[in-house]
Amino acid sequence: MLVILLGGSSAEAATLSPVGDWEAIDDDGKTPTSIVRIYEEGDRLSGKIVKLLRKDTDPNAVCELCPGSLKDTPVVGLRILWGMKQKDGQWEGGRILDPDTGKEYSCQMTVEGDRLKVRGFLGFSLFGRTQIWKRVESPSS
Repeated sequence: MLVILLGGSSAEAATLSPVGDWEAIDDDGKTPTSIVRIYEEGDRLSGKIVKLLRKDTDPNAVCELCPGSLKDTPVVGLRILWGMKQKDGQWEGGRILDPDTGKEYSCQMTVEGDRLKVRGFLGFSLFGRTQIWKRVESPSS
């Protein structure tokens, strides 16, 4: 029985991939900000903004505060997540970019059903913030 339970847990964990579309929620825990598409790049994951959701945001907004070659690039299509690798039931080792501030952070992600816990931090994971994103159906385009 234990072997069956452990086998089921492993199979379930394997299906909990963050690949797909996610509704990013602001730090207030209520306000949807964008749709982020997480996709595979080799053995790692990346993510880009595919749609802006705030009514007060220009759909043609550019990342004014982004560093280097990303400065003044359109926010829609901007890769904000990269280098994420699966380890011990979560995704880690990558970076996340906050397009509102232009700052980059280390990142960890954990899938919990239709929710994705995204933690950005500097140095140690203790010093950061977590957002809970909601899985959405991918558009047919």
